[in-house]
Amino acid sequence: MARGEPKSLESLLPRVLARLAGESGRGHALAPVWGAVVGAHIARHSSPRALEGGTLVVIVTSAEWARTLEAEAPSLCAQLNERLGPGTVKALTFRWDTR
Repeated sequence: MARGEPKSLESLLPRVLARLAGESGRGHALAPVWGAVVGAHIARHSSPRALEGGTLVVIVTSAEWARTLEAEAPSLCAQLNERLGPGTVKALTFRWDTR
């Protein structure tokens, strides 16, 4: 059986994290990928919490951030799936952590 080109750890890591998050339901594992997609500023105000049946639950620091990110959800899903693999994130849900 022939093998393809060797892949870098950087290219494999997001898919490994996606598998771990999917199997455990814990979206925390996707924090590095989330940060790479949304950038440092947005990542300071949001973090993945759970991956439930293809829906990534993201905790945000305010209702305003929830509204802002909800408007970008289709684009964010597409960018996440480019890194994690097709169909990994089918939807995003934003929850305001009032703690």
